[in-house]
This record gives sequence, structure tokens and C-alpha cells, in this order.
Amino acid sequence: MMATILVADDEPHIRELVRSTLEREGHRVVEAGDGQEAADALSREPVQLAVIDVMMPEVDGFELTRWLREERDVPILLLTALGETSHKVRGLRLGADDYLVKPFAPEELVARIEALLRRYRIRADGVLDLAGLRLLSDTYEIEANGERMALPPKEFHLLFTLAASVGRTLSRDKLIEEVWGYDYEGDERTVDVHIKRLRDKFPEDVYPFRIRTVRGLGYRLEVNA
Repeated sequence: MMATILVADDEPHIRELVRSTLEREGHRVVEAGDGQEAADALSREPVQLAVIDVMMPEVDGFELTRWLREERDVPILLLTALGETSHKVRGLRLGADDYLVKPFAPEELVARIEALLRRYRIRADGVLDLAGLRLLSDTYEIEANGERMALPPKEFHLLFTLAASVGRTLSRDKLIEEVWGYDYEGDERTVDVHIKRLRDKFPEDVYPFRIRTVRGLGYRLEVNA
């Protein structure tokens, strides 16, 4: 998906690297050399994601993250210095969605941004229709036959992610990245546990879909014929 992305960093070579990398992927980039310039840019045009360096003059990345989280509902990727664990923790507590440590590989930057955009799309779309069912992300509810069932957030996001890619096989790693986040350090078997819970709650002889195990690959949601 093509997106307009803010890149705020006081190092011109970093902005150039990020801009050229993202433009090759088809995105539009809005550049800013400090936090105040970034805030001014954000007041002029909407963006779908922000890449923000923590250490900037005028308004630093923390203040920009705080302001942006209060004003806009967009994913935020922080750029932090190597070994600055406190920066990562503070940024995440202020509302950042992910972080990337400098120096970084362009491929990892793209992977993290694409993951954030997919997760944001699911959150922003809000409602997904699936063979007569409605998945309501604001309330983590499933609506069927005029009745609603609330699910725990992780179960809902897992089902929503599978339903948003109906007919496609998603690996366990991909599901962990989409539902639990890029930096999840738990066991991938947690996906299997949540899949079993969904199957117990939505038996295929009652509901118009099933979650198929694709051995050695992952899971796929299919609509019953």
C-alpha cells in the first residue's frame, strides 16, 4: 500500500537514506530536520506513518511523539541510538509503535514500516465483513444473526488478520508480527493456542468459515462452500 510518510531526523544523510529507500517502495516522503519542522509539516498535510529520530534539536523525538499521539492516530517508528535502551522504553511508553536502532539495514526499515502499515490498516478499517459475519475492531466483537460476541483482543486481532487475508496462508512468524508485534519474544506456539481457542468458539459446522492448518507453513482462513 502506498503511503505518505513523515521522516524527521536532523542528519541529512539519514533522511536521504530513508527517503530513497521508501520512494523505491512507492511511498511519498515528507522530510523534516527537527521536531518543530515536523510539527509544522504535519499541520499542513496528513501522513499515514511517522519515522522519528529521538535526538533532534528544537523539539526532540519524545516531544514530537507525545504531540503526535495526542493529535493523530498514525503509527510511529522511532529511530534510536545503539544501546540506548532507556530511549526505547520511554518512546514506547509515550505511544510509539516500534523502534529501529541505528545503524539499520534498509530492508529492515521497509519490513517494519510495512508491518506497521498493515496493522494500522486493520485498526483504521474498523469493520470487516466475512460471509455474513461482521468483525468490529473498535469493540473486539463479532456480529452474527443480530447478536454480538466479544473476544479477547489477541484472539480478535488474530481472527481479523486471517479474515483480512482470506484464502491466503499466513506463517506463524507473520501472524506473530501482525498480532503480537515485531519484537515479541515468546514462543510461536502461542499462535497454535489462540487458533485452537478460535476453532472452539467458531466451529465450522455452525459458522461459515474454517481455519485450516497448512502443514509446515501456517494457517489459512477459508469460507465454507
